[in-house]
Amino acid sequence: QVQLVESGGGLVQAGDSLRLSCTASGGTFSNYAMAWFRQAPGKEREIVGAITRSGVGRYYADSVKGRFTISRDNAKNTVHLQMNSLQLEDTAVYYCAASSAGPSYWTSSYGHWGQGIQVTVSS
Repeated sequence: QVQLVESGGGLVQAGDSLRLSCTASGGTFSNYAMAWFRQAPGKEREIVGAITRSGVGRYYADSVKGRFTISRDNAKNTVHLQMNSLQLEDTAVYYCAASSAGPSYWTSSYGHWGQGIQVTVSS
């Protein structure tokens, strides 16, 4: 019973930074582990990063490790994805997801999804 809405996407130049936000309503936000996934045209949805309920534990895909940072503010019911040093291969629709169990790299672990938001990186 949680709804997720992403914001902050857009068009940026390679090497630039962008911050995505996901705001949750309904349910109890602190009960959910959160994650960001992305999906490029013709490709499977893949994990970007995940964060534990408390925000202490953070996990990243190898492709974004060192460039992206996931964080959450439970008082604001919001999770963020700070994306630095963006490259062409980062172009995708980015999705916010919530899990009542715990953080995971697999889409099947997440029962609630946002609508997705476009991130486009140009050279």
